[in-house]
Amino acid sequence: MVRAAITQATWTGDEESMIVKHEGFVRTAAEQGAQIICFQELFHGPYFGIVQDSKYYEFAHRVPGPLVERFQKLAAECNMVIVLPVYEEEQPGVLYNTAVVIDADGTVLGKYRKHHIPHLPQFWEKFYFRPGNLGYPVFDTKVGKVGIYICYDRHFPEGWRELGLNGAEIVFNPSATKPGLSNRLWELEQPAAAVANQYYIGANNRIGNEADEFGDEAVTFYGSSYFVDPQGNYVGDRASTGTEEILIRDLDLGLIREVRNSWQFYRDRRPDSYESITAP
Repeated sequence: MVRAAITQATWTGDEESMIVKHEGFVRTAAEQGAQIICFQELFHGPYFGIVQDSKYYEFAHRVPGPLVERFQKLAAECNMVIVLPVYEEEQPGVLYNTAVVIDADGTVLGKYRKHHIPHLPQFWEKFYFRPGNLGYPVFDTKVGKVGIYICYDRHFPEGWRELGLNGAEIVFNPSATKPGLSNRLWELEQPAAAVANQYYIGANNRIGNEADEFGDEAVTFYGSSYFVDPQGNYVGDRASTGTEEILIRDLDLGLIREVRNSWQFYRDRRPDSYESITAP
């Protein structure tokens, strides 16, 4: 049994206070027995994909670097695995939407870089990020095997399957998602992926309106963060649509074996027949 946490939070208006807020989330979750926590997409800044402005390149951090090191110390202090979604600078002009996985002893186990980069009104992400190039790693943490898939990635079933084939037991999908068509997709996609790939998913979304940052361009993020089990069922209630929350749920990893013994999707899949899936 793993006690897992995801967060949904509002933008504070500056990076340092946003970081401090999330340090508080870790300590609060630890007090409630959480063993692993994942923050929302680009947790330390606003969701700057709303606009195309090079000033937001300044939010990028080296990985590893001071921001990650700060949470390494906190992970060790709280004996908690931390999934840290950050804006990563590999070198000037080479930038990624990244999630760093820090084990409960403070060790950086590695990172995942978002593969699928949208470019449409209010999600101008190709202005900010290169597509990920590190594959679909699964990290062997103190609490189990953890994978990451970031926001827009979730619309592409192939990556979910890669994570399952690589041994994931829990996959986190930190997001920044606005109202519209996505409301229905938010309800459908992660439960469907959890069933198809037979693992747990923790999906968290930002909340609030960042009008102080983006004016009339701002959207209202709708939260509704949740965990879903390998049978496609919510684990407890979903989070609210507009309240800052730490959602903490107990995940029974034994259910994965039970489900896979009942439905042999990994045995019966036919990769030899899926010729057009990997065609350019």
